[in-house]
Amino acid sequence: MNKDFFKTTKILDGGMGQELLARGMKPKGTLWSANALVDEKYHNLILNIHNDFIKSGADVIVTTTFTTRRKRLKENGLEDQFKYLNQKACEIAQKAKSNNPNVKIAGGLPPQNLTYEEDKRSEEDIVKDHSELAEILNPYVDFFYFDVWSSIKEIKCGIEATKKFNKPYLVGVHISEGNSLPSGEKVSEINAIITENCLGIILACVSPENYENNLDEIQKLKVPFGFKLNGFITTKPKGGYTSQYKKKDGTNPNNFLGQRKDLDPKKISIFAKKFKENGATILGGCCETKPSHIKAIAKIK
Repeated sequence: MNKDFFKTTKILDGGMGQELLARGMKPKGTLWSANALVDEKYHNLILNIHNDFIKSGADVIVTTTFTTRRKRLKENGLEDQFKYLNQKACEIAQKAKSNNPNVKIAGGLPPQNLTYEEDKRSEEDIVKDHSELAEILNPYVDFFYFDVWSSIKEIKCGIEATKKFNKPYLVGVHISEGNSLPSGEKVSEINAIITENCLGIILACVSPENYENNLDEIQKLKVPFGFKLNGFITTKPKGGYTSQYKKKDGTNPNNFLGQRKDLDPKKISIFAKKFKENGATILGGCCETKPSHIKAIAKIK
């Protein structure tokens, strides 16, 4: 894959998990989007959503692997399906690509422990988990996507875990509030650890306002940059995301993160245009962004 891919404006897809729920997938335990892989009746729904994002202008689709990490499957008694579910996610993405050969598939590597929180485990454990998942994704994907990570240590581990595949990677880091990753580090500090295989760095699953709040830091990056914007009210609920999600036993996350009613396609395109004018070349959506949002963003490409 051309490592200059994101030096010109490219459109990423939107939020798969929330779109699955919006289109009728029933939540189960803490599986979230993985339930659509476990239950075969939802396989075509995943494919349809991939296709709808592509029709809306997405140049890249992300595999539905955010909650197929071992930890989440183990919580739901499905750890034995780890390989099958991740392969199935890739096969469905490949099917979407088969009719759209110019579309790239990003192999989604989620945080291997908690969501929106720094992984404080040993580097050895983090590398092991990412390496195991990357091994499954590698034959199917064009590049790896470090999907909503919370510390520089995790990024180091992801680089180590994927280097044997000599495949490029896109870094997606999260900021819940303020101007630092959950680890307390600044976005620009990532410059010190990235390798030549880095395609770019984005803020992932962040509000438009929070992206703008970190614009000075983002503009210090030495690689292409951009965003996957969400439509939640917050990603830092009282009591923490993980405890709230388990407490509500897999209910729709917008029940405790909130769902913005103001962020319609027109408004998100205004934000995207402003951020593009400030140097962003990687434009996309995350949770609560629909194909209609991506279509609006793609119009400013």
